[in-house]
Amino acid sequence: MSQESNTHRTEETMKKPSLHPSLIIFFFFLTTLLPLILTVHSQPSPLPSDDSDFIRMSCNTTLYPDLCVSSLSNFSSSVNNDPALLARAAISVTLSKALELGSYLSNVTALLKTAVFHDCFENLKDAVDEMRGSMKQMRDLVSTGSLESFRFQMSNVQTWLSAALTDEETCTDGFKDVKDEPRKDEVCARVDDVKKLTSNALALVNRCVDKAIH
Repeated sequence: MSQESNTHRTEETMKKPSLHPSLIIFFFFLTTLLPLILTVHSQPSPLPSDDSDFIRMSCNTTLYPDLCVSSLSNFSSSVNNDPALLARAAISVTLSKALELGSYLSNVTALLKTAVFHDCFENLKDAVDEMRGSMKQMRDLVSTGSLESFRFQMSNVQTWLSAALTDEETCTDGFKDVKDEPRKDEVCARVDDVKKLTSNALALVNRCVDKAIH
């Protein structure tokens, strides 16, 4: 009787489902990047009366100003009218949204096992990696260095965010010829949301560079 019970438990242990490898990757991203994202929230600064005006004025330089304002309004007390901190906050918001999308796409890819979803997921993983590089560069930004050093560092951020935007566009382009796929519209809508945030973040980075140069 004891031997049968042990055998039964062994079989149950062997049948326990394991995490999909893609999910493990994104869980790793979450644990690695969460401290970077939360750092933006923890910047100690006073709350100037023109914080909201600064965010609205900055967001007017983006393609999606309403989304820009709504996504960054919670950072009004931490950016302290600093274009670099605002750009960093925009990247952190975009990165957080991209990680959520990655988790969703991982589940869809594992469920449907369709090439177009897999390709989209791979493109998004590249975009997340590029955003991660952008976020790290913004955190390591040396504001006291030379203008040439600043421009070099910011050019890295611009290059990575541009590449992330291209990867996101490649993802949705892959669905153009796909028909009769019930999840197509939802996936494309979610990717479009991240694309808009990425576009806004890049615009704010560009504004930060322009402000520093002129």
